[in-house]
Order: sequence, then structure tokens, then C-alpha cells
Amino acid sequence: MTPREEIIETGWNFDNSYAGLPKIFFTTLNPTSVPSPKLVILNDKLAISLGLEIQALRRDNGVAVLAGNRIPDGALPLAQAYAGHQFGHFTMLGDGRAMLIGEQITPSGKRFDIQLKGSGPTPYSRRGDGRASLGPMLREYIISEAMDALGIATTRSLAVVTTGEAIIRETQLLGAILTRVAASHLRVGTFEYASKWGTVEDLRQLADYTLQRHFSKMDTMENPYLFLLQEVIKRQAVLIAKWQLVGFIHGVMNTDNMALSGETIDYGPCAFMDTYDPKTVFSSIDTQGRYAYGNQPHIAAWNLARFAETLVPLLHDNQNKAVELAQNAISEFPDLYKCNWLEGMRRKIGLFNQEPQDESLIENLLSMMEKHGADYTNTFRALTFDTLEDTTLFKAPEFTQWHQLWQRRLSRQQESQASYQDLMKNSNPALIPRNHRVEAALEAAVKQGDYRVMEELLDVLSNPYAHTSQQTDYATPPEPSNRPYRTFCGT
Repeated sequence: MTPREEIIETGWNFDNSYAGLPKIFFTTLNPTSVPSPKLVILNDKLAISLGLEIQALRRDNGVAVLAGNRIPDGALPLAQAYAGHQFGHFTMLGDGRAMLIGEQITPSGKRFDIQLKGSGPTPYSRRGDGRASLGPMLREYIISEAMDALGIATTRSLAVVTTGEAIIRETQLLGAILTRVAASHLRVGTFEYASKWGTVEDLRQLADYTLQRHFSKMDTMENPYLFLLQEVIKRQAVLIAKWQLVGFIHGVMNTDNMALSGETIDYGPCAFMDTYDPKTVFSSIDTQGRYAYGNQPHIAAWNLARFAETLVPLLHDNQNKAVELAQNAISEFPDLYKCNWLEGMRRKIGLFNQEPQDESLIENLLSMMEKHGADYTNTFRALTFDTLEDTTLFKAPEFTQWHQLWQRRLSRQQESQASYQDLMKNSNPALIPRNHRVEAALEAAVKQGDYRVMEELLDVLSNPYAHTSQQTDYATPPEPSNRPYRTFCGT
């Protein structure tokens, strides 16, 4: 079989529209080859949806593509340039250890970036080695697939391969490459880069490209760049509300980690909250709590303001008017977010309609949960099935009063008890990727080469709203510990 025939058999069908942008936005180069790539995990369902042939991907030539050792026909590997505010400080960034090998056009005509993460150094590596280790790549695979199953927009993970080489961090680690699938890798930071180092025409071409790729109604808009800003704001309001509704903490909400497509991107120090506390921080580098759970909506608004600033030259010929348009658009985010969050919280407690007291009913529940150290996910699961276990929260007199108010609120709906319970089942996951479960899976995989723990975890996480008996064990919180759980960026 010729190389061309092998590529056709695999199903790669690449286009390279990003390479049509001005050259300042990327550098073309090939991934650095690795000595002995080995497939660790392949996302069969995702591969099929992309139009790829599973068995061909599993063969040596298919794995060589996933490792960066072989460039598929039609691909044009490149590293993207971008900037970003990291913990509030602006800096030049870029794909320092990732390469976009091309845009896969699926059988249904959809377009997805195929990116290799850990594929070697680029001009944006800032003295880094451009590599990644196995643990963080498997972590991204687990969490991103769990997020997708939870119904939250996210980049996806197609595969992880080990490279057969050692990665030197604090210790010697096994090298790995993740194949990431995304609607695109356009970021707020991409526009910050254009604004800082490009011309207005560069910025305009980037904005036009973003509109064409993600916002199909642009041709009907009087001011397409204002439309772009407004649509990005709307998508982020939906996304951040969904994060909050399941207790997800991103951990590093820098502007280069805000995707304009509205997908969750970058799963470095992320984790899910167990005990409800808005001040919860897991990331070891977030010493001031900038990206704490309760701060995420505010940080999203801050990031969007940085995006709006980059668009000022395109919004109107008169700068004062352009600034006014940008400010007006950004001012809508808090209400958009709150509307999405409140709607989601109503569903979590079984409410189909709206009443003015709903917000206080919800806030009072959350306040009690924080006061009594209640588990976030399991509290809503218990309410869903009316199985109020012997916990401090459920024994509290104030909760009894709240429960009575809630029951009266439910009784004022036209929908039946079975209907609102179904609504709650579909809004409250039976389980989340508990941090101790994720760590156990990673330890088995990295230290013992045993991937069964991870595969079992992925299986139960694949349908979090099923509420099966198999999921019960995975819903158990970790044992109390005097040492707070900490996550790391994994670079």
C-alpha cells in the first residue's frame, strides 16, 4: 500500500484555512519526530464522527501521524502566534509545544482543528522543550471527555500516544502527545496579539476569518465586528454558567485560554469542586485566588473587556463611538451570565417556570451548603431523588424550613412530580470526575502502565445523567484530609 493510499484509508481530509491569514499569525514547521510512539488510548466515537477509520489509526502509520512522525497528505503543520494576559499581566505567548497539523473536514462538512500537543519546540516556546508528559495529557483526555458528556462546550481529545523519550521536569517523566480536536484555536489572545503587533488590516482579516468560521450570519449584519463581539459575549455567558452549574474550576483563565468559539480550552490545573465553597482554588500557582470558583464570572467579563479593546479600531471610525459600542456590549455580560446561571439553577431544583423569589430560594440553599460544608454535586443529587442523607446540612432546622418553601414552590407548577424529577435528573449529574478518582487513574497509568482504571472511569463518566448503580461508588467524595488538593499546570 502506498503512503497516499494509507492516508485515504485512514480518512484524513485536511484543509488549511488558517494558513490564509497574514504570516504574522503563525509559523509553518513540522513536529519534532519521536523515537518509538505507542498508542495509549484512542477515542473511537470521536474518530468515527470525524470520518476517520479506527483500525487504520491504530496501525503503525496511523500512530505515526498522531505522534507527529508522519504528516498526512494535505496537512500543513503550523504553530499559532498569540498573546495573553496571564494573571492580569500581558505577555507574548504562542503555541510553544503544540502544532495545528490541519483542519479536518468531516463527512457532514464540519471543520475541526487537529492539534498535536507536546509535539516539540516552536518559535514561541520561550526556551521550553516543546514536550509534554503522559500524566497531564491523560488528564486533559479524561476531563475534556467528561465535560463533553456533561453537555459543556469543550475541545475534545482524539488520542494520546507515548513517545518513548524521557521528559525532564522536576523528575524524569514519560513523554506523550495529545491529539486535540477543536472548533478552532482562535482565542482572545489571538486578537490581543494582532492588536499589539499587527496592523489594522491584519486585525480586520483575523476578525473576518473568525466571523466566517464561527458566525454564519455575518453577511446580514450592519456592523459585523460589533456582532462578533456580541456573539462571543453570549457564548461565554452560556459557557461560564455551565461551568458554575457543575462546580468546574478552570484554574487558569488567562485571556489566551478563552476560545472565541465558546469551547472550554486548556485543562492544565482544572478540577471539580467537592465541598461547596465559592473561594475554592486548586491551582498551585493561583496563590491569590484570582481564578477561584466564585470569581470565574468576573474574570470572564474582564477577559471579554480585553477582547473588546482589540476590536475598537474596527467598531467605528470615530474612536469615542467605538469605545461606547464596546462598553455597551461588555455591560450586557453580567445579565446574560446571570440569566443563564439562574435558568440552569432553576432546572437543578426542578423549576419549569419563573417566580420573583426563585433567586433568593437558590441563594439561600447555596449559603446553607457553604455554611455546612455540603458536597456540591451530591446535595443536588439527593434533592433530585429526595434521599436526604444523615448530613449536617440536611439535619439543620434552617434546611427543613427551606425544604418546605421549595416543596410549596414545586406545588405551584402545572407539571407533575415525575416531570420535575426528570428535569432534575437531566440537570444534576450523578457524578463528576472526582479529583481523587482522576488521580488514582493517572497514578495507575503513569506508574504501573495500567490503563484499566482510567478506562473504567471514562466509561462511567460517559453518561453522567444516567444515574445508574454502577455510578454510585464513583460519586463518593474523598476522605477528609488536612492537606488541600492541589493541581499543577503540567508543563
